[in-house]
Amino acid sequence: MIRWDTVDGVVFDCDGLLVDTEPCWFAAERSIFAEYGRVYGHAEQAQLIGTQYRAAAARMAAMLGRPQDAAPIADRLLARTAEAIRRDCQAMPGARELVGACAARGPVAVASNSPRALVDLSLAAAGFAALPVVTADDVPAPKPAPDVYLAACAALGVRPARAVAFEDSPTGARAARAAGLYVVAVPSLPDQPIDADLTLASLADADLPAGRERP
Repeated sequence: MIRWDTVDGVVFDCDGLLVDTEPCWFAAERSIFAEYGRVYGHAEQAQLIGTQYRAAAARMAAMLGRPQDAAPIADRLLARTAEAIRRDCQAMPGARELVGACAARGPVAVASNSPRALVDLSLAAAGFAALPVVTADDVPAPKPAPDVYLAACAALGVRPARAVAFEDSPTGARAARAAGLYVVAVPSLPDQPIDADLTLASLADADLPAGRERP
């Protein structure tokens, strides 16, 4: 259970949580599998979701039996996802309202496993460009390591034990948990278990209690 009266800051994941980019990643991944004559389905999605793109590309290359292709797969994955985001990217249901409500109570940031250029593109397209951001490019190790969440809390000036993370993937939730934050899960894949203090079907379902307002 989350005691919101003890929460000083909130950190949001980006892809699939604030911004509806997971279909963009899935489409890019599917197209790469198709190039190798392989089927991309739910099981493949579950193994890749939330993973930093170079690690995802290495995993894809292994799944495709072409480990030597990890680097070019990473390049294609990033380029195709960016192209899809430029075509069609929007905020997830309830995201703008929840970010606004959290910002009225305390500082808010974004902690993402995606590269800086892609995160900036996604957040700008969805109307979140003003939020402070920590990405996998900014820390020694991506999620599931705790680095992005520790850096985000440091940037906000809050202790991790007094912060809440909103995540959509098991990888992200493990990172937030390792950093010591409370975890709220909004799974992108509903049948995928996530270690969280609270699980919601949508950000629109978040019931943020009234509390102290920022001056």
